[in-house]
Amino acid sequence: MTATAAWGATAPDSGLNLLSIDRRDLRDEDVAIDIAYCGVCHSDLHVARNDWGRSSYPFVPGHEIVGTVRDVGKGVTRFKVGDRVAIGTVVDSCRTCDACEDGEENYCREGVTGTYNSKDRIDGSPTYGGYCASIVVAEPYVLRLPDSLDMAAAAPLLCAGITTWSPLKNWNVGPGSKVGVVGLGGLGHMGVKFAKALGAEVTMITTSPAKGDDAKKLGADHVLVSTDKAAMKAATRSFDFLLDTIPVQHDVTPYLFLLDRKGVLCLVGMIDMVPGFHSGLLLGGQKAVAGSGVGGIAQTQEMLDFCAEKGIVSEIEMIRIDEINHAYERMEKADVKYRFVIDMATL
Repeated sequence: MTATAAWGATAPDSGLNLLSIDRRDLRDEDVAIDIAYCGVCHSDLHVARNDWGRSSYPFVPGHEIVGTVRDVGKGVTRFKVGDRVAIGTVVDSCRTCDACEDGEENYCREGVTGTYNSKDRIDGSPTYGGYCASIVVAEPYVLRLPDSLDMAAAAPLLCAGITTWSPLKNWNVGPGSKVGVVGLGGLGHMGVKFAKALGAEVTMITTSPAKGDDAKKLGADHVLVSTDKAAMKAATRSFDFLLDTIPVQHDVTPYLFLLDRKGVLCLVGMIDMVPGFHSGLLLGGQKAVAGSGVGGIAQTQEMLDFCAEKGIVSEIEMIRIDEINHAYERMEKADVKYRFVIDMATL
């Protein structure tokens, strides 16, 4: 084991502070990575504070990781020292179930090994995330970061990016699709960029008229203010697919009225109980409410390659690692456009 500098929490109310963790020595299939940048996700905050009731301490957040290869195990064939690489939310899985064999490791039947707050499948040691100087990950879960992508701005693609890319691809969004993206934040701004780049007609749906200009700059064709009752009524049955990125509990009923026949509302932001709605809103048009998490390794690589082809990255604000607690406070107030990224050189 190698002692490594990191920032993490030691209790739900401790905040994040400098600490030392152990990284394992290289196994044959391992890639050792020096971390250059790490994105900041709402999940980092929730787990640090034990909002979901299953955090283990000490805890080191961070699953939007980019950096360069420092060393490789003797069995590694796809990466070499100096390569630009990325790590997302998954660092291992059972590798044998139908989900893993289908390239959907994120839905592993035995449960994934998360980048943080999980247990290594071999030795049972805790996994620690990317608010750290380095990380060691098995080769099958390491992604190639295209040279053309700005490394810092690419970091949020590893969670915010793939969380929005996966449902758009899985529901075949493309030319001719009429897509609404609900909520303009860390997830929503990537949803707009991806849906537009895939060829869809894109509407940003927001409670804030002030966000309309930003949405247009990101690629939205239209803006629909959800608090405008007349505009919402006029948009009834206008959309094939709605990507709901709102991160807090909310009523989905107003959005179900917007779906056309066989339309789908996909939840990617709300991790909570969904308030009840009348089933007639689904029955009266063969509509569906669905959910989607992150994508598998192959789909994440597909997304990174697409981003390189189209010149897509996240809109970011760079911070120092010692600004992370303040960044969490700002993130809770949606005071960021649109994703914080930590410069790990400041560790």
